[in-house]
Amino acid sequence: MNAFTVVSFLFFTGFVALVAWWFTRKEKLDTQDGYFLGGRNLSAWVIAGSLMLTNLSTEQLVGLNAQGYSDTIAVMGWEVGSAIALVIVAFFLLPRYMKGGITTIPDFLEDRYDFNTKQIVTVLFLFGYVFNLLPPILYSGAVAINGLFDIPGALGVSRTVGIWISVFAIGIVGSIYAVFGGLKAVAVSDTINGVGLLIGGLMIPVLGLFALGDGSMTNGIQTIVQDSPEKLNSVGGPDSPVPFGTMFTGMLLVNLFYWGTAQHIMQRAIAAKNLKEGQKGVLIAAFLKLLGPVFLIVPGIIAFNMFGPGLEPTDAYPRLVAEVLPAPLVGFFAAVLFGAILSSFNSALNSSVTLIALNIYKPYFNPEAPDKVVVRKGKFVGILLAVFAMCIAPLIDKVPQGFFQYLQIVNGFYNVPIFTILIVGYLTKRVPSIAAKISLFVFISIYATTQLFWDTGLHFLHILGILFVLCTGLMLLIGKLRPRDTDFVLEEKAKVDMTPWKLVYPVGLAATAAMVVIYLLLSPIGILS
Repeated sequence: MNAFTVVSFLFFTGFVALVAWWFTRKEKLDTQDGYFLGGRNLSAWVIAGSLMLTNLSTEQLVGLNAQGYSDTIAVMGWEVGSAIALVIVAFFLLPRYMKGGITTIPDFLEDRYDFNTKQIVTVLFLFGYVFNLLPPILYSGAVAINGLFDIPGALGVSRTVGIWISVFAIGIVGSIYAVFGGLKAVAVSDTINGVGLLIGGLMIPVLGLFALGDGSMTNGIQTIVQDSPEKLNSVGGPDSPVPFGTMFTGMLLVNLFYWGTAQHIMQRAIAAKNLKEGQKGVLIAAFLKLLGPVFLIVPGIIAFNMFGPGLEPTDAYPRLVAEVLPAPLVGFFAAVLFGAILSSFNSALNSSVTLIALNIYKPYFNPEAPDKVVVRKGKFVGILLAVFAMCIAPLIDKVPQGFFQYLQIVNGFYNVPIFTILIVGYLTKRVPSIAAKISLFVFISIYATTQLFWDTGLHFLHILGILFVLCTGLMLLIGKLRPRDTDFVLEEKAKVDMTPWKLVYPVGLAATAAMVVIYLLLSPIGILS
């Protein structure tokens, strides 16, 4: 392990921690809004940076680049397709969330349906975070850190022990941010690491293209276009991990859930100082997502052209990093990667604590609890959740490689079912609470059957799209047969200025147009084909 690498890693990591402390040292962390929503005072760039870092993780860097290596750039649907979802969030969902003055996404479901619906959704969220988000983040991060620093070799331990050590190192540091610093500390550290990740992440494909082109970036691009033009097909074939047709079915719904409903994502946007800053932050993130394929998929394609098809796909990105990154920058890149891991972990942990403290502890155990008590109990639960995730994460090492797609399939048990009842709740006035409960039961039951027992031959994203239509229709039918006694009206409970950003529509349409252009350029009729 190079001493300079370790020093540069510790320097950048320490710098981020110092800046996060400086900007949050005067925050009031003993109130609900102060701890869980950063005092509802986040600016656009902080929101955008935090959204990006919360979304990015080593599982994406390694997993999506592995798919770029073994397949085509068609897998960019997870990234580029997010832009249209973020535009819809800025136009439609965020103004309604902020008008309702909510702290957690299930809060709206209580107003729209009833308390029991809110609690069912809270449990579904927690299931996803505690079992399918926190442990995989720690595990994939530990594997990356092990590879960069050769922890087993440096400490003279086995690979398994090295993973345990890395998992607890990441978990402990992430817990300090999330449990003791609140959302503001998480968001500030995310913004700094976001700049670092943008620099470090873009550095890899740029250096890779120079290496592939023998010192010329242009020659590197031409090599890919000439030697593997099929890799640059955004549409892909029927066997692609992300068939193009899914962009109009389950992919859109999954992205809408993730960017518009997932607690650990929307918690940043609803913490905006006003609606204008919130909409700007979300749309900045939409444009940044259009850059995603450059450092999440293109490096895998470069690795294919540089090393040939003989690698394990999951080894493609680490191999390219080791090949093209100058030694003095390895520590910086490791620190940025560490920041991305921390961001994903502490964001999920902070949101889990928010849900448990406000939606479980307070209503069931101490309805009259003052903010200080709720925050204190939340911190205690956060510590327990962090320890649980740290104990579970290393066990994932026994699961076969390439579980990025597996995670997406498991997410389907709760993401689109929740989005279905939320969007019907906003778009209708008379659909009753029983419709939401029946929809959740039917959706999850049928989806589980298709994934566990009955192979329909359909891509899981298409199944999610079909079930969305089916359950939406079911809810509307129930609303027709057994409507609410009174129309639902979204009450004005806004806690910040609700003046919208005057450029929200032109900027949102520009982001959508840019997404379409990218797809056209990389399609079979595009200039790169």
